[in-house]
Amino acid sequence: MTESVECVVVGAGVVGLAIARALALQGREVIVLEAEEAIGTHTSSRNSEVIHAGIYYPAGSLKAKLCVEGKKALYPYCKALGVPFDNCGKLIVACSEAELAGLEKIRKQALANGVDDLTFVEPAVVRQMEPEVQCLGALQSPSTGIIDSHSLMVAYQGEAEAGGTMIAFHSPVASGRVVEGGVELTVGGENPMQLHCRILVNSAGLGAPALGAALQGFPQDHVPPGYLCKGNYFTLSGVKSPFRRLIYPAPEQAGLGVHVTIDMGGQARFGPDVEWVDKMDYNVDPKRSESFYAAIRRYWPGLPDGALAPGYSGMRPKLQKPGEPAKDFMIEGPKDHGVPGVVQLFGIESPGLTASLAIADLVVEKLAA
Repeated sequence: MTESVECVVVGAGVVGLAIARALALQGREVIVLEAEEAIGTHTSSRNSEVIHAGIYYPAGSLKAKLCVEGKKALYPYCKALGVPFDNCGKLIVACSEAELAGLEKIRKQALANGVDDLTFVEPAVVRQMEPEVQCLGALQSPSTGIIDSHSLMVAYQGEAEAGGTMIAFHSPVASGRVVEGGVELTVGGENPMQLHCRILVNSAGLGAPALGAALQGFPQDHVPPGYLCKGNYFTLSGVKSPFRRLIYPAPEQAGLGVHVTIDMGGQARFGPDVEWVDKMDYNVDPKRSESFYAAIRRYWPGLPDGALAPGYSGMRPKLQKPGEPAKDFMIEGPKDHGVPGVVQLFGIESPGLTASLAIADLVVEKLAA
């Protein structure tokens, strides 16, 4: 027997829950299918928990647009729903003359993205703000912050469920096919079933490319290959964090460098680094800390020996291979790929958490187009 529902969202991460909430607020009937036993068990709970300003992304990209829009929506949302956050700000520090010259390029990139609040800070002022930081100058980003990502997901879940959404855990989607009037899914788990939906949103995160490839009748040239990029974090052990703000080095060619983030409890953590992997593995190799010490001491020379302890790791769902230029979010609806009622989201890595409300709005727009 085939059950029927109006909307299925695959994936109960922060983006999937935001989408379910947005659809429920429209009065739609929604089921969220989640393969794991709880919400946000992968990328959504294994990140820096930063509310990003939208500084580095290419102008005109979805990452830039949705990050800026999402940030503007997220702060008032957190205040209204009681989600813990701290608009603590961030310093992007330059530790060489070349990096110092590059700060102006970063400021101009931010301006192009609609982020007009970056200001240059002289070294003496940086020392007043963060006495342990050593640099030749910095950019201050006052709209950067941190958030309790689990509380945000619970808020999205609560609003979605209040609108009638049901979340089915232990419900992996084994396959699907495009049929007349929608999509028919084969849902595995303890109670396998066939589920017909008029609207399907693939927000499966790390599993999104596999789900897209398993959808019969969907044009496969609109399903990109996915790659796993692991990010390892290390925490301070036996040392109280000296930082009140996030500290980022000037960006490197390959990434944003080893930076300091702070959780809502004030604990400092360093990372993430970049480790391309072929399979999921959340173990953190203590030896990877060796490269962290030199990187961190460029701006925090007071980091004691032996103070870094393995923290946790997360997986970024990348659309590019190692060595290729970074790719944008890929969010396509019926007008893009020609299949009615289907929206596919691929490569939703950082700044997905910050952009989650804006991503949900875009999905709704694509379904209405």
